[in-house]
Amino acid sequence: MIRAATALIVLLFTAEVSTEAVDVRDRGAVDLGTFDCRDTPRSTLIQRACYDKAQATMIVSVKGAYYQYCELPVATFDRLMTAPSMGQFFKQNFEGAGSGGRYDCRSCRVPINMAFFTASA
Repeated sequence: MIRAATALIVLLFTAEVSTEAVDVRDRGAVDLGTFDCRDTPRSTLIQRACYDKAQATMIVSVKGAYYQYCELPVATFDRLMTAPSMGQFFKQNFEGAGSGGRYDCRSCRVPINMAFFTASA
């Protein structure tokens, strides 16, 4: 019994730690290691929202597709998460903005040290 417990402890300490990566539209694979991610079961539009406070960046899963928003204040993310209707808040503040919108990463500063992955050939 002690050997089994010792072996389990050794496995826990030597196990490789990996982070999750998601495929973000217009960005490719993004490592979520620095993001605080929350599932959103009360929303039919948004399944998950992830926020990196240091980079002021949000990645959100909308009907299964991931999108990234840059230079997003934490207060705006908090308002999304506490909105009576997350979908309505999202549509009014993000989706309706279209290309070049207020938080569109193509028109904002993209975080420099954001870890992006490239597919290997």
